[in-house]
Amino acid sequence: MPLLQFDVIQGRSESEMQTLLDAAHRAVLTAFEVPQRDRYQIVHENKRYQMVFEDTGLGLQRSDNLVMVRVFTSPRSDEQKQFFMAELAREFKQSCGIEGSDLMISFITNGKGDWSFGNGVAQYMTGEL
Repeated sequence: MPLLQFDVIQGRSESEMQTLLDAAHRAVLTAFEVPQRDRYQIVHENKRYQMVFEDTGLGLQRSDNLVMVRVFTSPRSDEQKQFFMAELAREFKQSCGIEGSDLMISFITNGKGDWSFGNGVAQYMTGEL
């Protein structure tokens, strides 16, 4: 059950954001083989000056299409993470016209006891999930 949190620069339309979120969900389904309704996404829109992303010496050219994606998830293999990163970049390029240089991804790993999906119950711990 990955939770994806997106930071973007203000200015995208509702339709553009829906396309981006749908593309990200397809990448999650492909890379992590989760159920279709296992979809958790949060978007934060920021003013341009609130997002400073340089290139760490890689020579990347960023634009206002910049998207930062944080993936909160149970432990995944390096292969799964790399597959997801490549799949997300492919989906964003194909569906949204977002260049790979405008995509940054970070994984935050947590355990089963770190999630409650409702009612104050840790469903992974109780066996409900």
